[in-house]
Amino acid sequence: MIELRELVAAALRLQQAWQEDGTPFCFIGGLAVQRWSEPRFTRHVDATIFVGFGGERAAAVTQLQRAKGRIQDPIGFAILNRVLLLEDSHGCPIDLALGAMPFEQEMIQRSQSEVIDPNQPPIRICSASDLLILKAFAGRPQDWIDIRGTLIRSKNLLDWSLIQRELDVLLELKEEPESMERLLSLKTASNKSPQP
Repeated sequence: MIELRELVAAALRLQQAWQEDGTPFCFIGGLAVQRWSEPRFTRHVDATIFVGFGGERAAAVTQLQRAKGRIQDPIGFAILNRVLLLEDSHGCPIDLALGAMPFEQEMIQRSQSEVIDPNQPPIRICSASDLLILKAFAGRPQDWIDIRGTLIRSKNLLDWSLIQRELDVLLELKEEPESMERLLSLKTASNKSPQP
C-alpha cells in the first residue's frame, strides 16, 4: 500500500518537472480531497495538465519520458480517453488528465499551493470549488461521499456562482442535469449542519 507521504513525494517530483518546462498543471482527485474534504486513503496521484485539443500525442510522448505506461498502449488510450496512465520510477501510479476544455484551463489558473503533508513542501491543487465541480461531474459513489465532506469542511470557501456556471455546462454535455439537483440538495442539507 502506498502511503500519503509517498504520493506527495511523487507529486512534488512531477511538479518540479512541470514547473521547469512550463507545463500548466494542478493536482486533483485524492490529493485535493486530503485538503478540501474528509481525508481518505488514495492509491494514486491524479493531475491535470493543459495540452489543448490536438496536443494529446505530443504531451503523452513527453510524459512517457518521465514515467512508464501502466497499460500496453498508453498513448492510444490517452488519445481516446484524454487520460495517460503512468507509473513513476518509485512505483507510484499516476492518472494524468490531458486537459483541453476552457474549464480545465481556468481550473489550473485558479489552483493554489497547499500543504498536504506537513513534513513536505506544498503542491499545487485545484480549488475547493473546482474539486466539487469535478466530483459532481464524475458522479461515482465515492465522488458523492467526497462532495459531502467538501461541503462540510470547506463550506465557506465555495464559490457557488462559479460552481453552478461551470457545472451546468459540463452536465449538459453529459446529459445529467439531475446531478445539479442532487448537489444543491446536499448543499441545503450541509447548511443545516454545524460547521466543524
